[in-house]
Amino acid sequence: MARKRKGRPIHGWLVLDKPLGLSSNQALGRARFLLQAAKAGHAGTLDPLATGVLPLAFGEATKVVSFAMDGTKTYQFTIAWGEARNTDDCEGDVTATSDVRPDAQAIRDILPLFTGTILQKPPAFSAIKVDGKRAYALARAGNAPDLPPREVQIDRLDLISAEKDHARFETDCRKGTYIRSLARDMAIELGTCGHISVLRRTRVGPFDESAAFSLEKLEELSHSAPLEKTLLPLETPLDDIPEVAVMESEAIRLRLGQAIRVPQQMQGEVLITTSGTPVAIGMLEEGVLRPKRVFNL
Repeated sequence: MARKRKGRPIHGWLVLDKPLGLSSNQALGRARFLLQAAKAGHAGTLDPLATGVLPLAFGEATKVVSFAMDGTKTYQFTIAWGEARNTDDCEGDVTATSDVRPDAQAIRDILPLFTGTILQKPPAFSAIKVDGKRAYALARAGNAPDLPPREVQIDRLDLISAEKDHARFETDCRKGTYIRSLARDMAIELGTCGHISVLRRTRVGPFDESAAFSLEKLEELSHSAPLEKTLLPLETPLDDIPEVAVMESEAIRLRLGQAIRVPQQMQGEVLITTSGTPVAIGMLEEGVLRPKRVFNL
């Protein structure tokens, strides 16, 4: 017999402004405690030294986390010139130094090289698995893996400001991009070395920092109003998926895993709803609608 989950069955998304120093799982744990939620997950890890948008999924929203993670992400970051670190951020040990300090024009000249589809070597201190072990665990044990480059997509990379020892940037990028690697490679291209000194994520797909709550704000609100009011709908990250509305009698069949026929010409993945309530993620092919992922709402 399955053990009953502790907590309340709440469903939806919370945009958390993750503070400096907490891991994503620690931040999730605190938010889950405040909401007393039975089930929770997050969409896209932020390092402890990063702050900003961490979308948290509660209840049935955890079934669409992958859609949120596929969304475009926006980061603001600062590169400190003159020191390379083994972690590619300010937490690691210095591995190289340089007296070269690029000026603003030199920085602008290289930005096109790091825009579009590029090859990027992930940092040794990353969560990528190597022979069943996390790369960061191997690196901490003194066996840093030589990870192969992989293709990533950077849609936009802008210089915000440039000082002698550091420069600030903003970028829009896709899943799998490491900002620490981007900073390392930009410094190398400029004939110097560098590392991330500040990193903040301001957007993940439809989740923007303007809708984000800090842990302190959530705790303050918990004393005066139900925190469910801070949640966004389960279907928030599904805006790009066509919606197919069905009758309640059809929704009952779909929830049981049965296929139904619908008068629709479209093909592919769809969001199935009834009276505005999400029923399932489904696949529509030649007028036959099959449920793939059913929501228990």
